[in-house]
Amino acid sequence: MSNLANQNIYTVSRLNAEVRRVLESEMGIVWLVGEISNFSAPVSGHWYLTLKDSRAQVKAAMFKGRNRLVQFRPQNGQQVLIKARLSLYEPRGDYQIIIDSMQPEGDGRLQQEFEQLKMKLAGEGLFSQDHKHLLPEHPRCVGIVTSKTGAALHDILNVLKRRDPSLPVIIYPTMVQGNDAALHIAQAIGCANSRNECDVLIVGRGGGSLEDLWCFNNEIVARTIYSSQIPVISAVGHEVDVTIADFVADVRAPTPSAAAELVSRDNSDKRQAFVNYQHKLLGEWRYYVSQHKNALQQLQYRLNQQHPMYRLQRQQQLLDDKEARLRRAIERHLTHTRQHIARQEYRLQLQSPVRRITSQKHALSIAEGQLKDAMQRQLLKRRYQFGMLTEKLDTVSPLSTLSRGYSITQDEQGTVIHNTTDVKPGDKLITRVADGEIYSTVTSS
Repeated sequence: MSNLANQNIYTVSRLNAEVRRVLESEMGIVWLVGEISNFSAPVSGHWYLTLKDSRAQVKAAMFKGRNRLVQFRPQNGQQVLIKARLSLYEPRGDYQIIIDSMQPEGDGRLQQEFEQLKMKLAGEGLFSQDHKHLLPEHPRCVGIVTSKTGAALHDILNVLKRRDPSLPVIIYPTMVQGNDAALHIAQAIGCANSRNECDVLIVGRGGGSLEDLWCFNNEIVARTIYSSQIPVISAVGHEVDVTIADFVADVRAPTPSAAAELVSRDNSDKRQAFVNYQHKLLGEWRYYVSQHKNALQQLQYRLNQQHPMYRLQRQQQLLDDKEARLRRAIERHLTHTRQHIARQEYRLQLQSPVRRITSQKHALSIAEGQLKDAMQRQLLKRRYQFGMLTEKLDTVSPLSTLSRGYSITQDEQGTVIHNTTDVKPGDKLITRVADGEIYSTVTSS
């Protein structure tokens, strides 16, 4: 019992691998329409994007082997129609789609609707050769379902006039372009059948874009042609234009003029028979291709699933993912390193001798100012003290006494003469008075 339980225990890797296999094998090819966002195109050449609508989104990848076929450069916000297969990116467990083809939504949507209707009607047997009528060998009257003002009618009538002027023609005019054209075409075909005036119908118009020819890709027109009791020749556009009406009609003519040649007699009945057989063979070939195209697509899909390219694509996506993670890790490391360097530079600036010298210069400037102030105060104080001492000195100075009329007499050696006995005739004397000195010589004592 424990062994059975252990068999049902999955690893994450095994679970993701199983889910991927289920998605790729069960869902197959899907068509999606949505808006592009988060578009990226790394150097590997692959495209990665998100496809979204108003309520949901899904991740998508388109590898370079396929995106080289895309005729435009995808842009964020662009509406597109894509053909893709479901898958799972195992390393992250992300559900995703692998895009096989991409088209702008307008043209792509019409092409998708064309393919869907063709597959639906083919499945119902509307293209089957067993249901197709043979064209009358010698038509008695030809009906034409087209615009009464179009070039196609002019071309058909010119050919009929040149090849078989006696052949009666009935025109069932109708719109061949626009939203209401399909209903008008179906009504014209129905009118021809109800009146039963002709034994072959040419239904068509001149060439144009897929949108211009769209009324001939309408289901109601297809079913009306299928239900017609009168053989119908589809003559829509040019030879390269293909519509649903071509597949349902009894015979497809490459152009309106070619349709007129099919129904008109000329001098070569064998040539006409050959052309009829040729177009019948072409119709059978188209039916065969239509019947086997889906089977071939399924076989191609199964073959592609075994192709090493898909494994290589998954490995390439894994490489892109790791490259992106490595780039983010490098950026984080660089950011961390830059922050560390910035912090170290800040700390270095805090310890820089330039800042200390600037600080010491500032302190020295302050100390110098303080010293000058102290010296100034000390000088003022000394001057004051000097003034006081000078005043005191003046009070005891002999100069003050001299200024009151007294004098001091000294000999040449500077000895003060106190008595007459201190001198003798001939001595040189210096008498100091208030405003100077008087020199004299002793004549008698």
